[in-house]
Amino acid sequence: MRRLFWLALGVTVGVLVMRKLSKFAERLTPRGVAGSLGEGLAELADALRDFGGEVREAMRAREAELREAVELDGHLGKPGGMPER
Repeated sequence: MRRLFWLALGVTVGVLVMRKLSKFAERLTPRGVAGSLGEGLAELADALRDFGGEVREAMRAREAELREAVELDGHLGKPGGMPER
């Protein structure tokens, strides 16, 4: 009975190891590398898109702060008229 247990355990471990090695070997094939590279590039593109959005949002907020600080409301000089000289 003990031998049967150890045989079954050995076969199970062997099958699990072979499955892991097969998956790892598949990732090293050209198709697997291309898939991994494609996924990585997609993640990078998403991160860059998010970063760009955050930068634009921060720029708008900072521009609003600066405009408020210098009281720039889009008009030159007096409101509704020509600038003073």
